[in-house]
Order: sequence, then C-alpha cells, then structure tokens
Amino acid sequence: MAAPEEQDLTQEQTEKLLQFQDLTGIESMDQCRHTLEQHNWNIEAAVQDRLNEQEGVPSVFNPPPSRPLQVNTADQRIYSYVVSRPQPRALNDAKRELRFLLVYLHGDDHQDSDEFCRNTLCAPEVISLINTRMLFWACSTNKPEGYRVSQALRENTYPFLAMIMLKDRRMTVVGRLEGLIQPDDLINQLTFIIDANQTYLVSERLEREERNQTQVLRQQQDEAYLASLRADQEKERKKREERERKRRKEEEVKQQKLAEERRRQNLQEEKERKLERLPPEPSPDDPESVKIIFKLPNDSRVERRFHFSQSLTVIHDFLFSLKESPEKFQIEANFPRRVLPCIPSEEWPNPPTLQEAGLSHTEVLFVQDLTDE
Repeated sequence: MAAPEEQDLTQEQTEKLLQFQDLTGIESMDQCRHTLEQHNWNIEAAVQDRLNEQEGVPSVFNPPPSRPLQVNTADQRIYSYVVSRPQPRALNDAKRELRFLLVYLHGDDHQDSDEFCRNTLCAPEVISLINTRMLFWACSTNKPEGYRVSQALRENTYPFLAMIMLKDRRMTVVGRLEGLIQPDDLINQLTFIIDANQTYLVSERLEREERNQTQVLRQQQDEAYLASLRADQEKERKKREERERKRRKEEEVKQQKLAEERRRQNLQEEKERKLERLPPEPSPDDPESVKIIFKLPNDSRVERRFHFSQSLTVIHDFLFSLKESPEKFQIEANFPRRVLPCIPSEEWPNPPTLQEAGLSHTEVLFVQDLTDE
C-alpha cells in the first residue's frame, strides 16, 4: 500500500483517506484521494457514491434528471417537497408556519417499500390527513440528501417515517414509525403523535403572537417617539428661527439707530461748518446791504442782513446753519413768485448774487421744507 502524500494533507484528511480505503477496498491511494477531493472530503458522500457505482447507479456528479417518488395520487401539494424543497427548507417552513413535518425516507431496495407507497402512503384517508394536518418531505436514501438525513435520524428499518416539530424553541423528532404499517394504523399513530404534541405548537403560537404584539407595540412606541422627537425638533427649529429673526431685527434697528445718529452728527457738524464760513453780517447803515426776513416752515421768523454782492448760496448756508431750519429746503420770493437758485445746478452752475437775483434792500423770503420729498 502506497503511503499518502502527507506533506500536503492535514491529519484529518489523512485519516479520512485511510478510512475510505478500508471501507471501499480500493488499492490505489491516488484514486482514493481523487474521489475524496471530488466529494470535498465528505467521506459519507464518497462512500455512498462508490457503492452506487458498484451497483450500477449513476454517480452524483453525473446524475439523471431528478424524479420524485412515483406515488399514485392527483394531489401534488403534499409531495411538493419531494420535487422542489430540500430538507433544510422543509424544516424552515415547518418552523415558520408552526406545523408538523412528516419525513419519509424511502429505501429503494427494501422489500416493503413498494407496498407501503402503493397501499399505505397513497391511501386517500392518509393523503387527507397529511393535507390537513402537516407538511410532507420524502427522499430516497440512495440520494445524497436522503443519505444525510438518514445519518441524522439513524433509522433501523424501512419504511421509515419521522414526525418533526418545533418544541422548546428547536426542531425536535417527536415520533418515529418504522416498518410496514397499514393505513388505519398509520392514521391512528400519526393522530396520537399530533394530539400528544399539539399543546407545544399552541403554546409556541401564543408566545409568537405575544412577541409579535410586543414588537408591534414597541414599533408603534418607537414611531410615536420619533414623531414626538420630530415635532420637538420642529418646534426648536422654529424657536431658533424666531430668535434669529428677532436678533436680526434688533440688529437692524440698532444699525438704523447708529446710522441715524451718525447722520444727525454729520448734519450738526455740517451746520457748524456752514456757520463758521458765513461772512460777517453788514451793518444797518451799509447802503449795499439787504435786510431779509425769513419765514420758516414752523411759522417762526429769522432776520439777517447780507451784502448785495454776496451769492445766494450765502443765504442758503445761513438758513442751513440754523437749528430750527429743515434739513432740505428751498427759498422762495413772492414778488414775483419764484424759487431762488441758491444751490448750484445744471441751469445755474454758479448761483447769482443777491443783486443779480433782483432782491431789494428789504425782502421777505419763504423757506419751503423739502425733507420728505
């Protein structure tokens, strides 16, 4: 016997290699290793495949089209697992739906298998019981999946049935039926197993319903909390916006007050500068002087003398320097009624003198407030 190439095999793989050789009698260690590698070092599947090969059954690596067990019934629902659902999925369905799962392991070579399928499993009353009370899964032990389930359930003979259900939070075998059994006996035993264990499913349904209600209640509480949180956040956002709006408004009012204060200060400084630059008032006996009486918008009167040779700008500066005069104004004469051009403009770039404006030695002029225009 050739020694295995241990330099590239683990200890576990070496032990499986030697065990596989002892079980199959294959002399070539390379062939044993190749077969195990094909089966991903699953020794049970490799041995089963070797036995299939010796009996003329096709290898699982080149299987014929999958066919369900041939059962003479028009009701395909109870046998749907035979065709389309692997055993783990059947367990999950039974667990999710809280139903009994009846597992049938079919021994192809057992003498009682054919009679059991024809006379017992296909009996109308058996089909009716399975249809109404449980889920059903079946597989031949010659198939890899059936072989794996067989190893887990460790049946002693065929036909073999196992009833599985969710018990104490885990999928548990609660009944085993082995050997040939007649339809009435099968129905009685299955009914007894169901009745004996029904309370576990009822209890699990109640617990699951309570868990679902608790989860729904918790979800509703979470949603209510989130809604309240969003409402509080919205209120806080509006409060922040309102505080910010008030702050901006207060800041705007403050800036307006500062601007107004600066404007008044600048205006006062400008009045003082105008007053300082005014020429001296002529004496009353000066033949070139003009006596002007100003009527202000507040009905007060102001009197001052000016020289004929002085520009009309002088009388404007004089009025501007007065505390009671408006910020913006124009000066009007009555005879004839006209507005005196005291400020430079396009028409009068250089305002005329008092004499050029046609003023006499004594005049009454009117000050019109233009501040709001």
